[in-house]
Amino acid sequence: MPKMKTNRSAAKRFEKTGSGKFRRRRKNMRHILTKMNAKRKRRLGKVALVDKTNEPAVRRLLPYA
Repeated sequence: MPKMKTNRSAAKRFEKTGSGKFRRRRKNMRHILTKMNAKRKRRLGKVALVDKTNEPAVRRLLPYA
């Protein structure tokens, strides 16, 4: 059976943590930031973990991560 290919777009968006979970960036931090308060922008700048319901899909996209 041939090797599985890593989805390159997913590889750029997710990274595996030491415990085996996946880390991701939050959305809404690209433009139109003037209407957001500082607390929200600060929270959006931090990384988040992929939800457990979406984790199997990410694992399929990144078979060697």
